[in-house]
Amino acid sequence: MIFDYHLHTPLCGHAVGHPREYVMKAIERGLIEVGFSDHNPTAFYFDDWRMRLDQLDEYLELIEETRAEFPQFPIRLGLECDFLPGHEEHIRYLTTRAPWDYLIGAVHYISKDWDIDNPAKLDRWKESDVEEVWTEYFSLYTKMACSGLFDFLAHPDLVKKFNHKPHQDLSSFYKEALTAMADHKLAFEINTAGLRKPVKEIYPEKRFLEMAFKMHIPILISSDAHSPSEVGADFDIALDLVREVGYRELTLFRSRKKVFFPL
Repeated sequence: MIFDYHLHTPLCGHAVGHPREYVMKAIERGLIEVGFSDHNPTAFYFDDWRMRLDQLDEYLELIEETRAEFPQFPIRLGLECDFLPGHEEHIRYLTTRAPWDYLIGAVHYISKDWDIDNPAKLDRWKESDVEEVWTEYFSLYTKMACSGLFDFLAHPDLVKKFNHKPHQDLSSFYKEALTAMADHKLAFEINTAGLRKPVKEIYPEKRFLEMAFKMHIPILISSDAHSPSEVGADFDIALDLVREVGYRELTLFRSRKKVFFPL
């Protein structure tokens, strides 16, 4: 009895499979509902891994068509939105374009030209101070949490994707972001995609989750699926982790409102 709210579509340019195939896999795996949250279009097209603004209507139609194919299975509508300082007004504009169930906030870019999870830009790590990168990443994550734009936040420690970590207690990077999330009553996702990346760890690590639990920050579990086979992937591992930490409920969304669901 679990759900998956972080599913992509081919419109982002790096996912495969029709949404119906994602839904069929979800049903096969016993999920109770899913949500699509492809990468948001920006006011200007500046990378190759998101839909264009003129494709937004196509995205909405694609989800509606899929809902019509599975009338008895709940399919939620969302977007994974990049937090780019100075472009908050565009996110506000996107909120008016559809009856969203949720908007996910995410940090991928720590500068205008460096999306830190992009394998095509791995060389940037060689010329960068890891501690400075982590500091900037979590500074942006904190600002994102304070923005009031989002319903839950994605892959909190995505910065570790290629296994670049500072040689120190990582808790110091987490504290301010977690405080902002608690203050603004945000949820965040336990994202199993990290297990499929070089770091081979769930996002976020256990210490982050322990700190969040003590601060009563709600959670949900997501796969970040870019192919149907990834829907609900490794949810057994994620469930074991959250139960071990002490969580006993997950967070559903209905028209941007939280609904708590017992494990």
